[in-house]
Amino acid sequence: GGFPVWLKYVPGISFRTDNGPFKTAMQGFTQKIVQMLKSENLFASQGGPIILSQIENEYGPESKALGAAGRSYINWAAKMAVGLNTGVPWVMCKEDDAPDPVINACNGFYCDGFSPNKPYKPILWTEAWSGWFTEFGGTVHQRPVQDLAFAVARFIQKGGSYFNYYMYHGGTNFGRTAGGPFVTTSYDYDAPIDEYGLTREPKYSHLKELHKAIKLSEDALVSAGPTITSLGTYEQAYIYNSGPRKCAAFLANYNSKSAARVLFNNRHYNLPPWSISILPDCRNVAYNTALVGVQTSHVHMLPTGTSLLSWETYDEVISSLDERARMTAVGLLEQINVTRDTSDYLWYMTSVDISSSESFLRGGQKPTLNVQSAGHAVRVFINGQFSGSAFGTREHRQFTFTGPVNLRAGSNKISLLSIAVGLPNVGFHYELWETGVLGPVFLNGLDNGKRDLTWQKWSYQVGLKGEAMNLVTPEGASSADWVRGSLAARSVQPLTWYKAYFNAPNGNEPLALDLRSMGKGQVRINGQSIGRYWTAYAKGDCEACSYTGHSGRQNVNLVVASPTQRWYHVPRSWLKPKQNLLVIFEELGGDASKIALLRRSLTNVCANAFENHPSMAKYSTSSQDGSKVKEATVNLQCGPGQSISAIEFASFGTPSGTCGSFHIGTCHAPNSRSIIEKKCVGQKSCSVTISNSIFGADPCPNVLKRLTVEAVCSKAVKGTGPTILDEDPE
Repeated sequence: GGFPVWLKYVPGISFRTDNGPFKTAMQGFTQKIVQMLKSENLFASQGGPIILSQIENEYGPESKALGAAGRSYINWAAKMAVGLNTGVPWVMCKEDDAPDPVINACNGFYCDGFSPNKPYKPILWTEAWSGWFTEFGGTVHQRPVQDLAFAVARFIQKGGSYFNYYMYHGGTNFGRTAGGPFVTTSYDYDAPIDEYGLTREPKYSHLKELHKAIKLSEDALVSAGPTITSLGTYEQAYIYNSGPRKCAAFLANYNSKSAARVLFNNRHYNLPPWSISILPDCRNVAYNTALVGVQTSHVHMLPTGTSLLSWETYDEVISSLDERARMTAVGLLEQINVTRDTSDYLWYMTSVDISSSESFLRGGQKPTLNVQSAGHAVRVFINGQFSGSAFGTREHRQFTFTGPVNLRAGSNKISLLSIAVGLPNVGFHYELWETGVLGPVFLNGLDNGKRDLTWQKWSYQVGLKGEAMNLVTPEGASSADWVRGSLAARSVQPLTWYKAYFNAPNGNEPLALDLRSMGKGQVRINGQSIGRYWTAYAKGDCEACSYTGHSGRQNVNLVVASPTQRWYHVPRSWLKPKQNLLVIFEELGGDASKIALLRRSLTNVCANAFENHPSMAKYSTSSQDGSKVKEATVNLQCGPGQSISAIEFASFGTPSGTCGSFHIGTCHAPNSRSIIEKKCVGQKSCSVTISNSIFGADPCPNVLKRLTVEAVCSKAVKGTGPTILDEDPE
């Protein structure tokens, strides 16, 4: 979420530049953190695990924009950090001018073209982007693991010393900690370990295999520089050779469309498009970035059987807002200056007198209200009645509400609920960015034309009545006059609090609330904030991902007509066995009766093994002639407490498709399925090594074959699978 909000109110401060107040705050914070780490002996110089520290973050664009002040600041920051004497190197990412001894490092989807600003500095990749964050209403991004593995292998083959994934473990922006603004509560990032703590397969294990292959090549990599040999138009070999038993090679095919067959060391090697094969002994392939032989897991959101009981509602009272107003001012005030981020919500209230002679009161066209906002959303109420709403986006925070309004003769109350969706956390001098209704605000369509309301007297109320009453806590909720009744019989209306109770479901699978039926708001369980929710529908091209080419972030909306975020993580540690309090504040209007508590469960596992393509476990125990290296194995494993209940698909031959939609090819061993069923059904895990002998006669001699299997994992009896409520985008 960026810097703490109080920092922008330090007198004379200017963020991230050669500014005394900012540098004082930054130095105090950095010293505090370093001292905390030193006191626990956590730096490598003290025998601890920390080998690198970073000061500042991706400052390059700001440095260039600020010129001399930016360079002065970055030199100060480097000197300040180094002076803390941690005993480990300091790095700056995306900062080409990082002064010695600070090492400048690369962040990005690809960093194989990066070089540090001095030849004696190591080549560091501090953020290898495994995916991308999501914004409300934005595309759900994925990065295919084949492309990520290719980027890392390419970086290492060109002399890279260190790479670090961002993110390796996705997470959740609980409470109001999401920044941006407009960043979703989920920060899953398509990471190898997902938001819920489950491994995302095949991403996790395919990268793990990559790391093993690099580790097997370590002696050669650290002992010599590479010799580069052309193997074709798009193909190259990087050979690290420093003597007997210290030779490793990377064979690369940069063609994003076509596979290649290359000759290297008097042997032929097949290279899929956009891929690198790693040969830790310069002879046998241990790994190819495009050939995914590890397990693919399908995770679904399934019913827990837990009911949300005793729904009750409480309405925000618009009519009494003026009585609760804490301050008044002539003109419109910036929102964060008023709220100091104590709430996402700020009421702007004024009144307008309408003459009884106005034409629209006698059947003419209604006047139009125009409200210009600096962000991020606004709800408009006229005389206590909802009149419409509008909102911006992360790219375009500013927006204008324009809509007809119902005015009456005499005094009319105009109430604007301005809503923030996170503090800014990146951009040039974002402490100066503004939020809220800053105008102009005016009425069009009156007999006298336009009436400007911008510089009238406005009243302000920070937060909601329900927030002031602390409805989100068990104590506060018990003191309010909730209304019990059928949600189905209730008309949908904005600014409504909902309350229900539920018991914790059995098991240990991760949990989430399905909020697809709701609009926008916030949700708490037992007083703990799950975060902001907003069922803004995702946009995207809905096309299948391709791992080839310099794509990096894949723009893929994997479920058509679906909210950007539908499921909201509920930590089990926040739950009691019985009577858990769920409180939701809904801004727009939704159907709370359709909210469900789901469990995130592994349902299907798939795996491929390619003939003559190794498994890393086999490679590490192989003999020198490489005979064992060529053995490939399909490994399947269900989740804790599960076993393989059925085999959905199995084919040794030339199958096609992806997990969940495999198809038998022109070459197929007819007994594939029965053999796999005998070996795997009823087992928690199973391994099958490819050989013609277990499938009988070779189904297609002289054709490169693979074994492809899809299995069902469940706790149910043999032969039955779980009921799927709705497919997860994965």
